[in-house]
Amino acid sequence: MHESELWITRIFNDHLASLGNAFLGLVGLHAQARPWADFVVMQIVVVALLAIVFPILRARLSFDRPGTFQQVFELLYDFVRGQAESQVGHGYRRYLPFFGTLFLFILTSNLIGLIPAFESPTMNAPVTLGCAMATFVYYHLMGIWANGFKYLGHFTGPLWWLAPLMFPIEIISHLARVLSLTVRLYANMFAGEQVTMVFIKLTYFIIPVAFMGLHIFVGVVQAYIFMLLAMVYVGSAVAQEH
Repeated sequence: MHESELWITRIFNDHLASLGNAFLGLVGLHAQARPWADFVVMQIVVVALLAIVFPILRARLSFDRPGTFQQVFELLYDFVRGQAESQVGHGYRRYLPFFGTLFLFILTSNLIGLIPAFESPTMNAPVTLGCAMATFVYYHLMGIWANGFKYLGHFTGPLWWLAPLMFPIEIISHLARVLSLTVRLYANMFAGEQVTMVFIKLTYFIIPVAFMGLHIFVGVVQAYIFMLLAMVYVGSAVAQEH
């Protein structure tokens, strides 16, 4: 198993195995000799990277002389804000932290695999399932927060006598969203990673560069689609009938 580990995962397993087993114990799993998986460690790396970037960004914020670093993130913020306003409508600002966090986490996770000796955690189904479940829980909570328990009326249909039929249909529909979000992101990133690695092994100059460009494009698009669908789900959950 050691040969398949990333170098950073090997460090975690060599020096932090007890901590990993403590986490496994919290979720009812048995202790293992090497408890840390690559995709778990890579998620920690992504979170640590974002936690480092934003304090640096905050320290460099300037109203009079914004640097390139600030301008890049201002463009990202304006992009996310514009999409949220379009999809959610009135009151969209309160949901921006979730949308921005989701987008940056997925985008960074998608692209970090381009760095030698790292891999994209989103090419593993448990990671994309976690993002999908977070979105699922979030938009339902926001729906209840915005509409109270009238939100449950979304599941019963417009007529009370249709409720026995509509309720199971709506439950299946919402669970299908989790499956769709999970599979779409996982399948695209896994396929893109495999294609890129195959061509890198076959040749070492022009073609790998082209496929790395394609990998970046796919990573950005998939992060955008995931965020956009999260916005659509939040928008439909918090919408108030008039």
